[in-house]
Amino acid sequence: MKYLTTVNGRKFEIELGKDGRLIINGEARQVDFRHISEALYSALIDNKSIEALVERHEGRYHVLIEGELYDVEVLDERQQRLMSASSGLSIAQGEIVIRSPMPGLIVAVRVSEGEQVRKGQPLIVLESMKMENDIKAPRDGKVERIHVEKGQAVEQNKALITLA
Repeated sequence: MKYLTTVNGRKFEIELGKDGRLIINGEARQVDFRHISEALYSALIDNKSIEALVERHEGRYHVLIEGELYDVEVLDERQQRLMSASSGLSIAQGEIVIRSPMPGLIVAVRVSEGEQVRKGQPLIVLESMKMENDIKAPRDGKVERIHVEKGQAVEQNKALITLA
């Protein structure tokens, strides 16, 4: 699986190899990664030991390594494809149905019917594979209809919100 990762504004393409290797921007690294406690991780990368304290905060990660704090955003291949597909669409006018990019659980609905929203505004929080994903407005508009509610399980492509 490939991930597009942004660390303090710098972008990296990371691929997890089946043989235990980590490939960062095409360069292979040997990695032994261990989960120590709730937020503490230990990694041996190219024979160098690193401990990291990792906390999830508003869909991003704060990672503390050797006294330095890193702001990290991670997108997997599905999220990347979804963003690429939606950025190429013409969605300036008319009604648009925002659908679930993956199966998951609705953790929060952050808007209400009739509310005006701005492009990029979080509308719904969808938990999938133990990660919370903000589903954001692809354009300015008005929430015409909310198709889901908090606590509801959804399948991929399920209608979440209709914007007018």
